[in-house]
Amino acid sequence: MPPPVPDPPEWELPKLRTSFIFQDDYEDQDLAEFFDVKFYPYNPPGAPPIFAATSKKHVVICRLINNADRDANPCEVIQMIRDADDTANNFSCCWSKDPETGRAWLCVAGKDAKIKVYNVKEGKLVKTLVGHGGDISDLATSPANPCTIASVSDDTTIKIWSLAPVHADQPLICILGGEGHQYDLLSVAFHANGRYVLSAGHDQVINLWALPEFPNEHIPIPIVLHYPHFSSSEVHNNLVDCVAFYGDLILSRACHEDTIVLWQIEGFSSDDPIPSPLQAPTPIDMAKQTRSFFAPALSNARPTMFTRLAQFHTPDCGVQFYMRFRMFHAPGKHPVLAFANAKSRTFFWDMARFPAYKKYMAELEAQYSQHNKVVNGLQRPGWLTTKRSKKPAADPSAKGDAANKGDTAIGLRSFAATGDKDSMVSASPDPESATTWGYNQETLQAWSEMYDMSNPVEFIRPHRVLTIDGSFVGRQVAWSPEGEWCVVVGNNNRALIYQRWQKDKGPGTPTA
Repeated sequence: MPPPVPDPPEWELPKLRTSFIFQDDYEDQDLAEFFDVKFYPYNPPGAPPIFAATSKKHVVICRLINNADRDANPCEVIQMIRDADDTANNFSCCWSKDPETGRAWLCVAGKDAKIKVYNVKEGKLVKTLVGHGGDISDLATSPANPCTIASVSDDTTIKIWSLAPVHADQPLICILGGEGHQYDLLSVAFHANGRYVLSAGHDQVINLWALPEFPNEHIPIPIVLHYPHFSSSEVHNNLVDCVAFYGDLILSRACHEDTIVLWQIEGFSSDDPIPSPLQAPTPIDMAKQTRSFFAPALSNARPTMFTRLAQFHTPDCGVQFYMRFRMFHAPGKHPVLAFANAKSRTFFWDMARFPAYKKYMAELEAQYSQHNKVVNGLQRPGWLTTKRSKKPAADPSAKGDAANKGDTAIGLRSFAATGDKDSMVSASPDPESATTWGYNQETLQAWSEMYDMSNPVEFIRPHRVLTIDGSFVGRQVAWSPEGEWCVVVGNNNRALIYQRWQKDKGPGTPTA
């Protein structure tokens, strides 16, 4: 077999660069946690990225520098904001900017049901948005308008706010409520076009709302939407704590399920005209767990309203919830999904590897069927590493036990014990083992488990797993706008800073 082709830089997945623990003055340090982290999205290309990490009473603002010396600390704290309210206990943040000066604003919210907007450079409170009747669990900024933000709360509503001067007297411009949710909400996300919003929470329901076009003038009374245009409690079987768009597809996860689901709403396309609020389906038949404006009309059969496409395996989350994944998705670059579990491990999936694997395997099969051999022109990608063929276990019952140990056994089998956990144990094909297309069955099985998306009910294992020392529960993941940096935050006010495309200084591999 020809040797693998070295991977171009765009195929590289992150490595741990550094981490830090923030010591704040919260009354119980054992409960200190970073719950949210977001990168500032409005810097010019090439500027050092800036992120904010939210920790109950504090927000830490950091700048990341790509220096050639990997032993140097790339993280610089440039601002720290402390919430002066005695009742404050913040969970979430999102970025905006002053529409008049262009200066960075940061919105912070949590247990006191207020959204506080800070001037980041000065560290001063600009305004406070009041209107929710319970804890605010998540904030999101519209990709289409930095002055439009969404919030979700224990009061079961999604609220759309405007920070534009024209709405200064009434910043709450829209309420998504009515028959949408019946219990505490946990997650909200905008579509890239800013006209669709996803919401999810404790009631297991995932809703998609089509927003009206808001007038560029004072709105004396908020617009109220009573019904979402898509609603389902069938995607998950437990509380949903993270939901996001991936183009027109949707990613979501639920507590206890140990998976991130990729799925689509049948008939939904952001290229179509935005439906009006009056076109949203009403829950006439309460026995239906899914209703959709977008479902094709079928006279003799129940329409297929959504379709599962893939499940990404996220083992060892246990009973933890409020754990968020994040997809890096930028034009011209590989989309990469990242998630941190409750056992000190961070998982990465490069979405570009799925079609590349499918293409390679089709070419491999075609060449063998035509020539009964692989011609020299077909080069294996470097990330498709091979495995040595294993000898049969001496004790068949012991082998069976190992196979049934679940996630831990999979993790130990799939990744090298030391070094770069992106790869399996590299080796040449074993001529003494049974082979297909020149590869042993262990190699083909491992590839299938990591890169084959043809079966939507099978778990897809991570393409890279990085483990850190100590006990760490991941709460939120953020990607820098250009995809070089990935920051994961969680318990003990700990932040993990991952990087790719760093210029190495001398030999060695960073400890992961």
